[in-house]
Amino acid sequence: MKRFFLIIIMTLIVVSFSHAEIDLSLAHEMEHSIKIGLQWLVEQQEDNGSWQYYPAITALTVIAIINSNPNISYQFEPVVKGLSFIASCAKLNGSIYTDNMPNYNTSICLMALKEANDPQYYDIIDRGEKYLLGLQIDEEEGYSTDSLYYGGVGYGGDQRPDLSNLQWALEAMLEREPVYTDELELNKKEIINIEEKKLFFDKAIIFLQRCQNLEEYNPESYSENDGGFMYEPGISKAGGSTSYGNMTYAGLKSMIYAKLDKEDPRVQAAYNWISNHFVVETNPLLGNQGLFYYYLMMAKALTAYDTDIIVGDDGIQHDWRAELANQLIKIQNEEGWWQNENGRWWENNKVLVTTYCIISLEEILKG
Repeated sequence: MKRFFLIIIMTLIVVSFSHAEIDLSLAHEMEHSIKIGLQWLVEQQEDNGSWQYYPAITALTVIAIINSNPNISYQFEPVVKGLSFIASCAKLNGSIYTDNMPNYNTSICLMALKEANDPQYYDIIDRGEKYLLGLQIDEEEGYSTDSLYYGGVGYGGDQRPDLSNLQWALEAMLEREPVYTDELELNKKEIINIEEKKLFFDKAIIFLQRCQNLEEYNPESYSENDGGFMYEPGISKAGGSTSYGNMTYAGLKSMIYAKLDKEDPRVQAAYNWISNHFVVETNPLLGNQGLFYYYLMMAKALTAYDTDIIVGDDGIQHDWRAELANQLIKIQNEEGWWQNENGRWWENNKVLVTTYCIISLEEILKG
């Protein structure tokens, strides 16, 4: 049966692209890279429809498959089975997880369910969104707007908030276009969702500011003034409150998702940091730690920012799509998978890292 689906993937995976800056030859190489990566991923699916029995990893794989071609839908059997596993992990309180990290898993599972746009999962999506709304730290938990944690989201439970979890939640809360048979029901649901989500995004911006090294908007003592982002207020995975790549890309895309204008000083400060630290061979300040998460955040953030060429203070121009695509293709294993030799943040997990890379390539092709 898996062999049958591999044949389907070989014939269907042709990612449509429209961006004039992508060289035709490179685009074909990217499509081939995606194809063999998806072939390998489909072979890894478990009998229960999951990938590695883990909701978030299953969801990322489903996203990678669905995004590969508009002809692939939730009716494609590996996707059907993956979505069914995700649904089986849905709890009564709206969370979607098995035994740990409820926010992380719920956020990414919601992203997959929305990409599938299968009407049978709309109720799970609605409950999941309400669950995420309830996780945000605000007045209901006794926090005021001057708290460093205000507006943030963590892994769930009593764990403190961080930018990585917040960026997943923000992406999960982006609007979808569900198909309701009752127009009145649609209007009522969407009005409620839009109002609640706007508050969610507005509060998130407050937390984002506390994670950004930008004194005009973050006067805290730990704040520097280079425009980059740290993991959580006053704490960076690069040491101290130092700005670093993963979180600066995550911060940039989060501000755009939260509807800050492209010309907003906070957005421009993050983009300027990125322009002066752009590199694809390594993760600035972290080496190969979290390298593939860095690639994923880069692709998503710069696609959202909608730029073609990045120019730093040194005047060097970077075609970020071509540089990132060539790097990903170069380091792909001939069997189709990717893996980080550094195991921090699960990046020695071939399935997880392969989903990161395929989704990154798909983002690049979106143009």
